[in-house]
Amino acid sequence: MQKAEVIGLGIVSAAAALAATVALTRTGTTPGNAGRQNVARTTIPAHLDAARKLNRSSALLALSVLADSGMEHYRGSFENRVMYTPLVVSVLSLGAGVHGGMDRNAAAHRLRDAIYLTAAATGVIGNGFHLYNIVKRPGGFGWSNLFYAAPIGAPIAMLLSGALGAVAERLRDEPARDPRLAGMPAGRALALLASVGLIGTVGEAALLHFRGAFHNPAMYAPVAIPPLAVALLAHAAIAEPQPKRWITRMWLRCTALLGFAGVGFHTFGVARNMGGWRNWSQNIFSGPPLPAPPSFTALALAGLAALGLREGEADE
Repeated sequence: MQKAEVIGLGIVSAAAALAATVALTRTGTTPGNAGRQNVARTTIPAHLDAARKLNRSSALLALSVLADSGMEHYRGSFENRVMYTPLVVSVLSLGAGVHGGMDRNAAAHRLRDAIYLTAAATGVIGNGFHLYNIVKRPGGFGWSNLFYAAPIGAPIAMLLSGALGAVAERLRDEPARDPRLAGMPAGRALALLASVGLIGTVGEAALLHFRGAFHNPAMYAPVAIPPLAVALLAHAAIAEPQPKRWITRMWLRCTALLGFAGVGFHTFGVARNMGGWRNWSQNIFSGPPLPAPPSFTALALAGLAALGLREGEADE
């Protein structure tokens, strides 16, 4: 087996192990302390548990943005000093997400909330910069510019990181019984937000995989699996709440695993370039973006948090 294949399989195996660990932690069945975790979970209200999961989803998105913007803006030689902004803000959002994911306090944290709002605003402003980078080039919104100019969807990940975190802080301030966001049940509002975020992520993946001519059949996965998850999650949001939506839950988990698997495929994609990983300093820029796929994982986890709340609303 070639070295590149070993690296790719190693990444996929590590991703599978991480996903399994997350699943065990979520269900409270980690060997040796399952009983202790189950007891701990009973003391956490459902809306607070969902808020902590949203904090973690926000952190994962922030980590993806940090790695992606760091690489892409370094490739652009930080020509504009504003290009340092997403690195600083994503580090802050990552820290806020990690802190919020461990915080059991059922009240909003004002500093975290300020960081999240800053991240969301940074995403909006960054999207403006990227749009300008596209339209100023000859051809405007032509395919060539959409493929090779500043990525039009990249700053949206920063916006979503901030939005998920800000929603998590507002959810903490809601009562344990019948929490509401934007005038609607919290589960419905969060499900709609996660659905919209997944739609945008699918759009970006479709654009970049179309640029790659879908040369590998696996490249159809991110434009086939997440859209069904979006449809199921949106239906769960709009329809009357039901206590168990196991198909929706299963499909969201598949979407979360897709993010980890995507890193493995992108790792192998980098290895396919001339020189492979021996020429990593060039190939990580010319190959498929390594930090992009985890966005699917983050938004799927947010969708699972929303679904848990939505299922609970069936009992109220």
